[in-house]
Parts: sequence; C-alpha cells; structure tokens
Amino acid sequence: MMNHRLALAAAETPAPAAGAEITVHGVAAVCDPLGGLYLPDLSCLVISDLHLEKGAAFARRGMMLPPYDTLATLNLLAAVIARYDPRTVISLGDNFHDRRGSALMPDAFRDMIRTLAFGRDWIWINGNHDPDGTTDLPGQSADELVYGGLVFRHEPSLIAGRGEVAGHLHPSATVGRRGKYVRRACFATDGARLVMPAFGVLTGGLDLKHKAMHGLFDHAALIAHLLGRDRIYSVRFNSLIG
Repeated sequence: MMNHRLALAAAETPAPAAGAEITVHGVAAVCDPLGGLYLPDLSCLVISDLHLEKGAAFARRGMMLPPYDTLATLNLLAAVIARYDPRTVISLGDNFHDRRGSALMPDAFRDMIRTLAFGRDWIWINGNHDPDGTTDLPGQSADELVYGGLVFRHEPSLIAGRGEVAGHLHPSATVGRRGKYVRRACFATDGARLVMPAFGVLTGGLDLKHKAMHGLFDHAALIAHLLGRDRIYSVRFNSLIG
C-alpha cells in the first residue's frame, strides 16, 4: 500500500480519476482514489490521518525512516485539493505523528500548508497522536465538528455512529481474483457512517475484518471502496478476503 501511495505522490500530474459516488447519512459524497472524501453540496474535502512528520518523529527516537513522508503526503494533498478546489478542508486527526511534529516541522512544509489553506476554511480535528492541536498553522482546531448533517471526529464512536465520518483505524481490505491478491487502503461505509482511509504515505492499514472494527457497521450493507491508482474499486464486505 505504501509503495502505491509513494508512486502517486511522485507523479508530476495525477492521472484523471474516477471516484465513487456514495451517500453517508443522506449526504452526497465522492470517494477519491487519492484518499480524500469530497462533499459537493458543502464544497468540503475531508482527509484523515496525515501523520505528517512521522519520519522525523521516528528519527528523534533513533529509528531512521526515509525522510520524505511529509513532502510526499503534502504533494498528494495538493493534488486532491486541486481536483476539487473546496471551500472547506477538514482533517480528521492524527494530522501529525506526535505532539512535537507541528511545532518542529520545517518552514518549507509549513509554507506549503499555508498555500493550500489560503482562501479556505481549514479545520484540524485533534487525534490521539496530536491532541494539543497545531502550532503556527492556518485554520482552527477542534475535538469534533458537527457540520452539514454529519459529525466529524477522529475515533469512531460505538454509541453515536449515525452520520459519523471518522478516521483513526486506517481501514484496508484484500480482494482476490484468479489466485492473485491485492490489499489496499479503503473507505469503509454502510451508508450510516464512514471510516476514512489513512492519507499519510507511511501509514499502515488495519483489515476491515479486524476485531477493532466489530460493532461499527452493518455488515449486510458494508462496502469497502478500495483506493486504486486512478479509480475506486467498490467491493461488498462479504466478498473480501480475510
């Protein structure tokens, strides 16, 4: 999954994409192959789990990762913003990989975010990795946001899930055909709530059949919208491998 995302980030111009048109709690939405959810009636783009500065966070702990994750993730973010030109951007938590990432991020990346946010409303939802919000970046921070008939939060709620758009779990799914298997990050929705794929290029994925997902969805209605290079592949839960 990570190599697929890195290849997309390295492309000078993203290929035209075919998104999947869905509804979440009656609100129209488009699942984009780059990992963003666009709400056309609200002119709103939703992303989740950027995990910016993950490589830097690991380096501070003496574990070396390739130091290109923030640039690659922001390049993907720039591409999906250019595709939809939204009035509002909502980032659903774990925007940074740790509490220090926002404050220590290099100015070049800070300037990229300022350019992307110019003329838009930008909301940073606080996550478990970055509960204190952002430092010296445009926009506002919040623990959750009720907007346009939906509730945007980082961690899915087992109590109040209808109309929820959340992140945190990094859903992924595996499909097979003719003895070959492909695992990809995915949007997961049963029409009542949606859990977003992780947007960051160094983030892993948790299988949609993992026990952490139990109780979140009506499996009879659950569809995994897998991220392809230039399109979304929509597969019903009972057709997934795993």
